[in-house]
Amino acid sequence: MATPSAALACIVLAHEDPVHVRRLIESLDPFPVFLHCDARTSKSVFGAMTDGLPDRVRLLPRIRTGWAKWENVEAEVSGYRAALADTDASHVAVLTGSDYPLANATEIAALLAAHREESFVAVHPLPYEAWGRDGGRARLRFPHWAWRKHMVRLPIPRRLPRGIVPAGGSQLKVLARHHAASVVDAVDRRPDLVRFWRRTWIADETFVPTVLQSPALTPGFAEQHVPHALWWIGWDGSAMKSPPWLTTADAGRLLERRTFPGGLPHVFARKFSTEQSSDLLDVVDGAFELRRSTGAPREVTA
Repeated sequence: MATPSAALACIVLAHEDPVHVRRLIESLDPFPVFLHCDARTSKSVFGAMTDGLPDRVRLLPRIRTGWAKWENVEAEVSGYRAALADTDASHVAVLTGSDYPLANATEIAALLAAHREESFVAVHPLPYEAWGRDGGRARLRFPHWAWRKHMVRLPIPRRLPRGIVPAGGSQLKVLARHHAASVVDAVDRRPDLVRFWRRTWIADETFVPTVLQSPALTPGFAEQHVPHALWWIGWDGSAMKSPPWLTTADAGRLLERRTFPGGLPHVFARKFSTEQSSDLLDVVDGAFELRRSTGAPREVTA
């Protein structure tokens, strides 16, 4: 990597919209980026996404990922593995190809410097009330398959692996370096966990949270994380499998994300596309330039 020394290494998991992915990568400068492009993506889209990328971007081995599948975790872990090997970053962020930063690199680095040994991730022990009647426990208790964005469940209960504390949370997270190393270590040392989670529903929302929440796998995590997601997501309260696309109508809410109880900002947001969000992204980039030119101070610690 051309820039091995950085506050943050960024894993970007992408499968479409190469124009936005390129814009996202540019916005993350000078942070190193580890880009995963879904193996199902066409050759032309892959080329448009990857041709002529700057030296600070490394392409990860392509995996055939998909909605609710274990392979999403595989891609995430391959990013941790590469970021730990190729950089000395204090933190590793997991982004999708439809995300975008709401702060510049200086602001993000200052926030992470104030929490050098801490992860930013909201982890919820199961049962978690927001995940339905059983609190999400059935996601782990029964074997699952994803088929055309539908859940297939085998109604035969199974034992949980030893030494785990089941938990859930978003795939989007910023992990302290030592916590990212704990996740890689769990994959390498506990093949039983990998076998189990291959048939767990939406594994990318439970595998890493469970590894972090389990003292046998990640000692001290409870005292070493900030239970605050650094992403602002425009959920509108309707029943949806994915967040809505953001447009200029969301500009006010998006830029107000700096006001958060306890003083912590949101420094990323989703969900953006070239077709629907380009004007909004121009507004966001304009806010970046204003902050750079005025040197406006802002609170970055709790």
